[in-house]
Amino acid sequence: MTQLATRLAQALEITQNAADIALSHFRADPDIELKEDQSPVTAADKATELSIRKGLSKAFPNETIFGEEFGQSGEADEMWIVDPIDGTRSFIAGLPLFGMLLGHITSRGPQLGIIRMPALNEVFSGAIGLGATCNGEPISVSARTSLTDARLFINEGDKLAAHEPSVFARLIQSGSLRRMGADCYPHALVAAGHVDAVVDFDLQPYDYLPVSAVVEAAGGIMTDWQGNPLTLQSDGRTLTAATPELHAELLALVNTVPERPAHARIDLWSI
Repeated sequence: MTQLATRLAQALEITQNAADIALSHFRADPDIELKEDQSPVTAADKATELSIRKGLSKAFPNETIFGEEFGQSGEADEMWIVDPIDGTRSFIAGLPLFGMLLGHITSRGPQLGIIRMPALNEVFSGAIGLGATCNGEPISVSARTSLTDARLFINEGDKLAAHEPSVFARLIQSGSLRRMGADCYPHALVAAGHVDAVVDFDLQPYDYLPVSAVVEAAGGIMTDWQGNPLTLQSDGRTLTAATPELHAELLALVNTVPERPAHARIDLWSI
């Protein structure tokens, strides 16, 4: 096994152990706190991240860990990025579409990623040069090249409608099949070839960097809305697509400047 393959195997084991903790809290009426940004957090989020951190510290003692709940520890260039429960609102509501994200990042960008869905018993993983898998079986993106024919997920639709209304208006008229969604699972479905594209909004690095590693290992593309590679400094608006052609159409769609409506003429003689 290559060094990266060994890392991936260790990371999969670490997330499997942590998944049992998340599931032990699922649909158990968790206590909820609100963070400074008013997003919810539960004891399950914290306990799950602590489990992942413990496993990473043991396996990779000299590497940095950056997690949603406990921030950054260490200053090494080799970084593990953790979202213990991606979709805390889904978790609180008893919806089994919450995920667990873990990625390994270097100065060259994301090297590997894991999207584990504890309540679905599914784990998607991928690494540079190693391809992508779901539950150990190889997966790849679809060959869809046209947005007209695409199966499209619009994530965080409420936020998009409020902050990017013209983009939202164009999105809800695009694709052959549209679904509203949130969190990591739609991106995993792109990696597995079930969905062709996802437009997402208002994400944090621990939301998109592990996911991007899986998507790209499966042959897809995930960038910001300007087409730039995703980094720790990206603005949280992302495009995920199965093919370059589909990605180019999405880029054009989200960056179209809406026409200003012409001012209505007032007929003074009719007043």
